[in-house]
Amino acid sequence: MSEKDPSSAARTFLISVAAELAGMHAQTLRTYDRLGLVSPQRSSGGGRRYSERDVDLLREVQRLSQDEGVNLAGIKRIIELTNQVEALRSRLNEMADEVERLRANQRRDLAVVPKSTALVVWQPRKGAR
Repeated sequence: MSEKDPSSAARTFLISVAAELAGMHAQTLRTYDRLGLVSPQRSSGGGRRYSERDVDLLREVQRLSQDEGVNLAGIKRIIELTNQVEALRSRLNEMADEVERLRANQRRDLAVVPKSTALVVWQPRKGAR
């Protein structure tokens, strides 16, 4: 589940190649797709097309299952939570950039006005009802 070069995201693999790269059987990949653990893109003919990110995720699923003893439901939850954290981090970065932009514009667009004790009374114009 690591970040990859954006150009590598466009490269996809047939299920047989992805299975070999991940060290799994193709039927395992089909099962993981059916369970929603790893959802590859589909070709126009409906065939699965796995990205390098998908292959990395398959390896992580295998590691969690074999090395850590996590069941598939637990792995699915880990993947969901990891995706949520990544989305939240991305949103936090967007918001931090927006705050910085607003602070920079505030310095240029706003003038500091000294406090006043004047009282202004508003009254509607006669005939403007």
